[in-house]
Amino acid sequence: MIEVTNLTKQYGETLAVDNLTFTVRPGIVTGFLGPNGSGKSTTMRMILGLDSPTSGTATVNGLPLADHGRPLTSLGFLLDAGAVHPTRSAHDHLRALALTNGLPTSRVDEVLDIVGLGEVGKRRSGGFSLGMGQRLGIAAALLGNPDVIMLDEPVNGLDPEGILWIRHLLQNLADEGRTVFVSSHLMSEMELMAEHFVIIGQGRLIKDISADELRAMAVGEKTQVRAEQLDDLVGLMRGDGIEIVSGDRETVSVRGLTSGEIGRIAQTNNIALTSLIPEQRSLEDVFMSLTHDTVQYQGGSRMEAAA
Repeated sequence: MIEVTNLTKQYGETLAVDNLTFTVRPGIVTGFLGPNGSGKSTTMRMILGLDSPTSGTATVNGLPLADHGRPLTSLGFLLDAGAVHPTRSAHDHLRALALTNGLPTSRVDEVLDIVGLGEVGKRRSGGFSLGMGQRLGIAAALLGNPDVIMLDEPVNGLDPEGILWIRHLLQNLADEGRTVFVSSHLMSEMELMAEHFVIIGQGRLIKDISADELRAMAVGEKTQVRAEQLDDLVGLMRGDGIEIVSGDRETVSVRGLTSGEIGRIAQTNNIALTSLIPEQRSLEDVFMSLTHDTVQYQGGSRMEAAA
């Protein structure tokens, strides 16, 4: 379990993390989401003890990570997959980590096989593709067989097969009762991977929410309506607080009435409905609306020609 309590980090005049509190529980994959500059990486570095908080605490299974006798057996992490000497082979990189952390070197071949690098383990890591480097970083995170796994952008550089693999790997780790904490910018992928979300912006907590609760927020307020006597139905639906937007000659979108209310109006007036569909936003749309006011850099939607 990871527990973050009133965590704050200030760099000069910049408040990178602002009184942040959340808990990452075992047995599920928890997604850590936020725009660029939201404080995700700083928070992860404080959990690891790489940065000291200005105030507040971050603990792993009840203790700061530095107080664990062999940290890699408590928390396996991926922050920068490129932090490997390019002349070292994948095998030698992991072997050095094992020896310096009191881990059995037999574990090296095991994790190389888990991440699919068993056949290239003796190759220099400097020749690895971005995706292979990510797999090596994940192998290092798994080396100590930890109870807690924390990964920053683990799908970066992976091909579709690799993304599917990491999704299944993390779910299997969670099913074993481990704590799995994953940061990513890919909301479409996190939607498939995570069962809970911690969403931050400008260093502050926006939402600590289950995937089901977030999906409930995605259910739209509008209903798409098709009917044989659509003009008549539109006239009957009009009223205070009701918004009706024409889609085409056969379709309108209605805000302010539920699907059931529209159906009852149609039934009472003997109007046959051909379609009644609640409109639903994607989770990415929900995430964007939640974090819109905390985005550091917002580009325009158009490119103006140079004068």
